[in-house]
Amino acid sequence: MTPTPRRVMMTVDAVGGVWRYAVDLCRSLSERGVETVLVVMGPPPSPDLEAEVRTIGGVQLVVLGGSLDWMADAGEADIATIPPRLAALAAELDVDLLHLNLPTQAVDIPTDKPVVVAAHSCLATWWNMVRGDEPFPQAWRWHLAATRAGLQRADAVIAPSRAHASGIRAAYGHIDYLHTVHNASAGIADTGAPSPAAFALAAGRWWDDAKNLATLDEAAGLCRWPIRIAGALNGPGGERREATHAQPVGHLSRPDMARLVRSAPIFVSPALYEPFGLAVLEAALGGSALVLSDIASFRELWSDAAVFVPARDAAALAAAIDRLADDPDERQRLGHAAHDRAQRYNLSAQADATLAVYAEAVQRVPAPVQLQTA
Repeated sequence: MTPTPRRVMMTVDAVGGVWRYAVDLCRSLSERGVETVLVVMGPPPSPDLEAEVRTIGGVQLVVLGGSLDWMADAGEADIATIPPRLAALAAELDVDLLHLNLPTQAVDIPTDKPVVVAAHSCLATWWNMVRGDEPFPQAWRWHLAATRAGLQRADAVIAPSRAHASGIRAAYGHIDYLHTVHNASAGIADTGAPSPAAFALAAGRWWDDAKNLATLDEAAGLCRWPIRIAGALNGPGGERREATHAQPVGHLSRPDMARLVRSAPIFVSPALYEPFGLAVLEAALGGSALVLSDIASFRELWSDAAVFVPARDAAALAAAIDRLADDPDERQRLGHAAHDRAQRYNLSAQADATLAVYAEAVQRVPAPVQLQTA
């Protein structure tokens, strides 16, 4: 019999892509009879995000607040109280397992319940890919130490790709019980099938240098098709970016994003660092041909189903877009290949793999928990 927690407490933030991961996973767990308490850290969710969670049976939403480590102006002092607060909430809500979506939330957490950490991204692996040989800022070294401590405290660690798992080991050394569970998506809801238009689409948090807006914007000035960019140019920490050649369309609702994705013959991501890339997956599910930066995670996920170009080479990126713009048969072939590959990254497979990690963590922790058997 496989031990399965009956009730899980999962942290999430409403700022980045972890929201989509967590909400979709909660929905899948609910379908398997597992209740989830979704605990929002950082800024509160917007009314539409909160309303989405309310529609999922078996999910309780708690807005706890507190600092996210990558927004912590005062360093360790901003996040030191988070683990004890989470432990107290877990005891109050009578959960069987904690699924923490930031490793620093697990640092010395005072609980005898199993702790699973999902390492979606982190400052050290980001820095290694985006800044390369530049010295890591002394002011943020506390972040590396806290992340390492959280990963080591966990009873199991999840990474969204093998490439990111390798990056974690390179940054923090050996981590026990490190598992790869690929992210997943149900796709963006079908809003009909608009006729494909002559443009390439990119999507992301463009204030994040990892998304490589500079290269994409330069490529947009070189290629014949326009490049539309969905997503915020300004970040929550005061970051501001501008596009000269690419065409910003702003942050879109999911229905509006669905319409745009389904009309985009080509989807582009020049990311320097992308542990998984849900936007790429959703574009693939929509049938777009993919033009991606040649980084390890994209090779792992989309090899033979995308065109790869050097991440910082704007001319190569523009040339790849132009080639596909001129070759509708190749666009269609690549779109079908991407759509077929995307079927691997489905919510059912993700939920099953996550539950297997939960079961391992439960078996590793001697504390009594109330369990289902499946």
